[in-house]
Amino acid sequence: MTALLAAALLAAPATASAHERTLFRENFDHLPLGPVTAGPGWTTDADGGSLTVEPSRTGHGRELHLRTTGNGRAFLVLPALNPPGNSFWVRLRVRVAEFPTAPDWAHWTIAEASGAGSPTLVRPLGGQYVPTSRANFYGVGSDLGPTGDWTAWQTSAPAVAARWRCVEFHLDATDNRVTVYLDGVEQTALTVSTGHHGGAPGDFVFPDFTTLKLGWQLYQPDPAPAAYDVRLDDVAVSTRRLGSYQVSGRPAT
Repeated sequence: MTALLAAALLAAPATASAHERTLFRENFDHLPLGPVTAGPGWTTDADGGSLTVEPSRTGHGRELHLRTTGNGRAFLVLPALNPPGNSFWVRLRVRVAEFPTAPDWAHWTIAEASGAGSPTLVRPLGGQYVPTSRANFYGVGSDLGPTGDWTAWQTSAPAVAARWRCVEFHLDATDNRVTVYLDGVEQTALTVSTGHHGGAPGDFVFPDFTTLKLGWQLYQPDPAPAAYDVRLDDVAVSTRRLGSYQVSGRPAT
């Protein structure tokens, strides 16, 4: 990594706060190349998938390559999250080579948070293939809790393949609110909260977060394409917004 790049990554963006507390940070640059099952502060969860540290395609450092077949899964897992106030921000760069084109309404997840006190799985970043539009759209979702299995996808947030995106999301326990930013732009249509969500009638309520998973899972069998390649880099979890890489000096594409 060049000195200039290192300085850009370490410099605090304009949106950072003096009260910021970084809970986790990983850019994969200090890990050996090859298959990986764990790193500093994280482990993995894979079934029908693999995780490999590879040289970055941007020419700077290394990145994590996740590959799944069929409806397999491959996740980087933070198993001991314990965020203060049960609220936290996540920033990462992600690139999905191809999104599903079959079956209709194919459902996929990139981020999932879970914890104690409730079976609710909070999915702040995921989406679906919408056959009426012949396109994939990002959506916030949940499963197993009182509001059921849902993904509130929005056509205002198209999932574009083969492009690096800087993704940020905020889980705010004060009103069980999930807010998503793509390349520094807040996606207001994706916001969900206690009484405003896409599930069954009733309150959407966070568990006491202990675990965060970042990666890829597609739930339906026999999808098209049959395999998925996802790349992650520059993952950070914090008590304050860190700002997108477009804002803080590193391009997201």
